[in-house]
Amino acid sequence: MSSSPSAYPSDVPTRARLNGVQMVGSVGLGYLGQVFSAAEILTAIMGRYLRTGVDRFVLSPSHYVTAMYAVAVELGQLDRQTLDSYGEDGSPLETIGSERTPVVDFTCGSLAQGLSVGIGYALANRLAAEGARTVVFGSDGEMEEGQTWEAAMFAAHHALRDLTLVLDCNDSQVDGPVSFVTTIEPLVDKWQAFGWDAVEVDGHDLGELTDALNREVDKPKVIVARTSATAGLDALEGLDDAHFIKIDGALRDSLSDELAGRL
Repeated sequence: MSSSPSAYPSDVPTRARLNGVQMVGSVGLGYLGQVFSAAEILTAIMGRYLRTGVDRFVLSPSHYVTAMYAVAVELGQLDRQTLDSYGEDGSPLETIGSERTPVVDFTCGSLAQGLSVGIGYALANRLAAEGARTVVFGSDGEMEEGQTWEAAMFAAHHALRDLTLVLDCNDSQVDGPVSFVTTIEPLVDKWQAFGWDAVEVDGHDLGELTDALNREVDKPKVIVARTSATAGLDALEGLDDAHFIKIDGALRDSLSDELAGRL
């Protein structure tokens, strides 16, 4: 049984961030910045574009599963009660994705492999003539790895028009700001040079993201979504990077109160 995507309420990203604070706060540390930066991106992909039971979804950076869970609950794709077991031994909601991860078709251990997997899905769908689309969620940090660009050349060569890559460009990776570790800009120009349709959007604007996803082109497309890993939250003022943070009760309550005030 397949279903078409629905126009979910615009407050889904904020509610997803609240879910992220609940999950990461329950274990005291984790990948919270990814929830803050990618909430709108994942809402647009999972709630406004992908057709359940038809299309394929690859979550390339597996540490973004916390963000995916947080959004999936708001979209009715995960049971809300499962959030209570997040990060516990035996829980279906692991802090880093694996072959057991629900909702997505594939998530990777090593970074930068997701686009290659998405290309495999897109080629298979073309051969099967199923009319399916493949979306790969990726990160700007993965652009530092060579496999990404090998995959980019391959996808363009085969004109995989039903393949979309969405990049969360929050300038954050484990070793510090992406712009400090390795210069990857200009991203849009680079992707265009590799034969892709490339656009840049505000990654916190659901409308821009949805319009970019629905662009009809005759080649693979990439959406460079500019985001913030702190989402402009006052409770995180002075924190340069929220890639992986510790969160005590006081910070959890401050974040929860501030996000609730945005609803």
